[in-house]
Amino acid sequence: MNHNPQSSDGKHDDDSALAGFPSSLMDYTPTIPDELVEHYLAKSGFQSPDVRLIRLVAVATQKFVAEVASDALQHCKARQAAVVKDKRDKQQKDKRLILTMDDLSNSLQEYGVNVKHQEYFADSPATGIDPASRDE
Repeated sequence: MNHNPQSSDGKHDDDSALAGFPSSLMDYTPTIPDELVEHYLAKSGFQSPDVRLIRLVAVATQKFVAEVASDALQHCKARQAAVVKDKRDKQQKDKRLILTMDDLSNSLQEYGVNVKHQEYFADSPATGIDPASRDE
């Protein structure tokens, strides 16, 4: 009797499922269109006539985007929960979540992507100053 959780039959099943995965990509329509993936792959210097490879990149990209969005949602929930604790006296009638660029950049930072925020005019200390006098 084999007590090994990874028996030879289980490994064979995994191998056959893995071997059938590329062919199953032919029937799958990813969220990200093939043309868009081909464009960015060509822009980075990679070209392949194999549609399965293009769809594999599309599926990997879709997974990455979904994970980043999910993490950003968790950051948003944590941020808004902290705000609710600070304002316990007031009843919060609006339960909508507001995803901000800070939530997204915190999520992307976990994956090694650094996002720099654009300096908005309203946030700029030089708001309302004549552009000619800003250089001084």
